[in-house]
Amino acid sequence: MAGSKHFSDNQFTFKEVFQNFSEWVTYFLSQWKILILAGLIGMALGALVSIFKKPVFNASTSFVLEEGDGGGVGQMSGLASLVGVNLGSLGSTSGLFQGDNIMELYKSDRMIDEALLSPFDEDELLIDRFVEFEELDKKWSSKVDIPSMDFSIPREEFTVSQDSVVKEVAKLVRDYQLSVTKPDRKLSIIKVTVSSKDELYAKAFNERLVENVNEFYKDTKTKKTSENLSILQSQADSVRSILDQSIGAYASATDRVPNVNPLLSSATIDVKKRQIDVQATGAVYEEIVKNLEIAKVNHRNNSPLIQIIDSPRLPLERTEIRLVKGMVFGCAIVGLLTLLFVYFRRLYLKHVQES
Repeated sequence: MAGSKHFSDNQFTFKEVFQNFSEWVTYFLSQWKILILAGLIGMALGALVSIFKKPVFNASTSFVLEEGDGGGVGQMSGLASLVGVNLGSLGSTSGLFQGDNIMELYKSDRMIDEALLSPFDEDELLIDRFVEFEELDKKWSSKVDIPSMDFSIPREEFTVSQDSVVKEVAKLVRDYQLSVTKPDRKLSIIKVTVSSKDELYAKAFNERLVENVNEFYKDTKTKKTSENLSILQSQADSVRSILDQSIGAYASATDRVPNVNPLLSSATIDVKKRQIDVQATGAVYEEIVKNLEIAKVNHRNNSPLIQIIDSPRLPLERTEIRLVKGMVFGCAIVGLLTLLFVYFRRLYLKHVQES
């Protein structure tokens, strides 16, 4: 009969489609007991998940990042060259880091390791807290003996097993807990979120990670100008010391011949030498001071501005499956799977009967 097939061999009509659809609806209604049972089971499973699944706490810090003013340094360099001052060695390091690079710093092993090995309180480190609530000491007991490890010792004294544990924990944090995003690509606002089942850990780890990364970023961004500034300051201090000595020597030489005879030029040789030393050293000191002041301005302009907008505060935002939501989703998922099972089972039985 034509009604026993989905479609006719060569073509189908609206009547055939409607008849086929009606047959399937009738069949599904005949299986109402199975479908209702599946829905109840799904609701029960969803309720169990919502009850036993721990909530996830989200600690977020957002900050605005403004890069140093490299353009102002270029203009300053041009003006300085007019007076004979070379700023080539004082150049900006803006090419070293761009705004997006700080986002990758947050995901680096070094930054995550430093945060994990920092104190959580007076008695334990953040990595100890992570191992405790994630129960890694039990999950990894067949591989390593975590309770016997002391992570408070210097990193250089870590054993291979300790380094392996830190590396694996850092990977778990990077893959499942840490999120670094830009809410708007047009803006220089960066948001760092740490999600964890432990509320206090999430807040502490987020604050420590943000502090470490931002400090490292500032130091690295201004490292070159800071080194040049330190060198110039050292040179200025050294030359100033020499200048003071030259002034003292000039004064002493003058005092030795207070009433020099104009006809005896040899008596003034030492005084003139000391005077030339003072003038030469003074000229050198003047140029170094010029470079030093310009280097200070360059260092300030090259320093990035990192201003915290929002920081994590207790109680943290939490993500959890509500009881009603869990029951609805559980009923829908199990019901849909049961519906598909009933559908394919009937197709299979019809195929066996026809063959």
